[in-house]
Amino acid sequence: MGNGMNKVLPGLYVGNYRDSKDAAQLDRYEITHIVAIHDAARRLHPDKHYLCVLASDSPEQNLSQFFPLCNDFIHAARLRGGNVLIHCLAGMSRSVTVAVAYIMSVTSLNWKEALKVVRVGRAVANPNLGFLKQLHEFEESRLADERRRLKERYPSVALVDSDEEQCQLLLVSYQSLILSRDICDGQCAYGQVCPTGLCRVSSKSRIFRRKGSQKGTSPPTSGRSSPRVLPPTPPARLRSCPSSASLPASLLADDSPGPHRSASRLSMLSDAGAGARPRTTPLMPHAASTWRVRERAGSAPVSPRASPPATPRHSWRLKKS
Repeated sequence: MGNGMNKVLPGLYVGNYRDSKDAAQLDRYEITHIVAIHDAARRLHPDKHYLCVLASDSPEQNLSQFFPLCNDFIHAARLRGGNVLIHCLAGMSRSVTVAVAYIMSVTSLNWKEALKVVRVGRAVANPNLGFLKQLHEFEESRLADERRRLKERYPSVALVDSDEEQCQLLLVSYQSLILSRDICDGQCAYGQVCPTGLCRVSSKSRIFRRKGSQKGTSPPTSGRSSPRVLPPTPPARLRSCPSSASLPASLLADDSPGPHRSASRLSMLSDAGAGARPRTTPLMPHAASTWRVRERAGSAPVSPRASPPATPRHSWRLKKS
């Protein structure tokens, strides 16, 4: 996770949040477009094209609703010769899921084969179970329509043959890496040492000591005591994009139709001044732009209720001299 971004296909990279902030690394790989997909996605570099997707790393998070929009952004950038970085926080789950969905959409691979392709380039790729289920459902019900839509919208075949050939070579490399235990398919047995550190270890190997215990003290001999397990961390709540002081949160997204007819709403911010009026631009603007994607209606977090202002006990009035 901390070794920098990884190349998956020509023009397609996957990394973490630290990689997205590293200007030197972005220049080294000539990154021109960035897909930021996490709880507080925002634009960090003014000279890059951004697609900001607000989504949590939770199995209940509906990530498949953003697949068509991400596919448009990534594919259009690669057709123009750009390099795209997809990143979340750790570069393991959300960003990998979006990369797998894109590879499925532009090649003939299924979701399992596309995940193997990503793991060859990035060994720590490991989407959560909810995202794996969404990839499976996307393949079963919507993949054929998405492939047809991309071919109609982007009739260029510049990447078709090269992507297909590259994916087949990576699948062959995947089998060799599995045999040499350089990467893992995420299915190591409990207690077995994973070569990449992806798989979980057996809970029996964990030792939990009670509060106040000291080294050298022997455990109690009477009765059976079970280890104390820490409570699970609740899933992170979605946070909305930073809102303007003059507009309510419900009017942040532009009501004009975007580049794709999806239920999610997005706002496109141009590089003009802060007082410029928002406008709808084509899919690939010439100037660096930011797309912020919000959740569908019904899934956005509820705004906290404002507390009434406290009335001061005394009022002081100043007289002019």
